[in-house]
Amino acid sequence: MSSQDIILQGRGLTKSFGGFFAVNGVDIGVRRGAIHSLIGPNGAGKTTLFNLLTKIHLPSSGQIFLEGAEITSSKPQAIARKGMVRSFQISACFQRMTVLENVRVALQRPTGLAYRFWRADACLDVLNDRARELLASVGLEGADDAIAGELPYGRKRALEIATTLALDPKVLLLDEPMAGLGREDIALVTALIRRISKGRTTLLVEHNMKVVAELSDTITVLQRGEVIAEGAYDEISQLPEVREAYLGADEDG
Repeated sequence: MSSQDIILQGRGLTKSFGGFFAVNGVDIGVRRGAIHSLIGPNGAGKTTLFNLLTKIHLPSSGQIFLEGAEITSSKPQAIARKGMVRSFQISACFQRMTVLENVRVALQRPTGLAYRFWRADACLDVLNDRARELLASVGLEGADDAIAGELPYGRKRALEIATTLALDPKVLLLDEPMAGLGREDIALVTALIRRISKGRTTLLVEHNMKVVAELSDTITVLQRGEVIAEGAYDEISQLPEVREAYLGADEDG
């Protein structure tokens, strides 16, 4: 694989907490335009690695690169401006605002309107068309006036993804997007992720192996803070060390 194919890269990433190595010497490269999943049993280090790549934590050692430029010491807001945006396990919408207002807030930042909250709401109407396009892209067309906090959980997840897309990310990072969803919502959000990932790079942490198998171009398997395998699902699922570490567990959880 050419280095030009790699949009997000970690080299020798290590993170220790009081002498415990949650991540230990991990190398990872996320290919441009791919859906790349991080999996592993509880305590494997996948959330810590995800937080290193998204700049929630600073590594104890190692380097992180985005499009070839080092971002190891960059702040989360700085990498968001560079086009790398993450979601979180818990839906982060503004509960008392409408669906349309939530997406409009996300759209304000790149326009500079984020600093004009004292002005009348009418000044934000220029964002309505784009907000509605984003809502339609995640299956929320016609839900403009619904109160975000009253949405079913699966639709809240779709709204969160719409607000993330409002920042026009090159790299979309999803932290357990299926957490808390029922079977029907999982199918809907899986289809949504596949659709919105076209034309961009997606990195996700996910426990649901059926979802991982369906979506992923590449899977990195972690155990005890180290990479034990990487490749397509059909390849890694046959490895004894992977089956022992992870795939032998409940594949629905």
